[in-house]
Amino acid sequence: MMLRVYAPVTGRVVATEEIPDPVFSAGLIGPGVAIDPDPGAGNVAVSPIDGTLVKLHPHAFVVTDAQGRGVLVHLGIDTVQLKGQGFTLHASEGDRVEAGQELVTWSPSDVAAGGRSPVVPVVMLDVAPDLIVPTAGEESDVVAGEELFTVDG
Repeated sequence: MMLRVYAPVTGRVVATEEIPDPVFSAGLIGPGVAIDPDPGAGNVAVSPIDGTLVKLHPHAFVVTDAQGRGVLVHLGIDTVQLKGQGFTLHASEGDRVEAGQELVTWSPSDVAAGGRSPVVPVVMLDVAPDLIVPTAGEESDVVAGEELFTVDG
């Protein structure tokens, strides 16, 4: 069954290899893409799929679909160091969520001003890279809630 994954933030799509973090850029967590957020487009991160919010930190969350496929959204690089400062949660672990539902408010501008990259990796967990089919091309602009990629199988 194909899974449609939607952009959790508004911005410009960048290749995974361009993520300024070796773990994400090498695809060690999983395949996907990243979004360089548009600081003028709002500060809300939304769920990329319908499913269950199985992990929620201020800087990152994982949503799994009914088949158990998980999508990790990481709001900026090295933002775990902020210990939640500048992030407001709008859901709880275990919540059933819908694609496009607001999950976290944050400020990409504040992240960048603090010397960290605001780039948002959107990564499939436990999925082979060849099953990811991008629908938004690299260097294209996406709006939160627009289809980003699909996962076959």
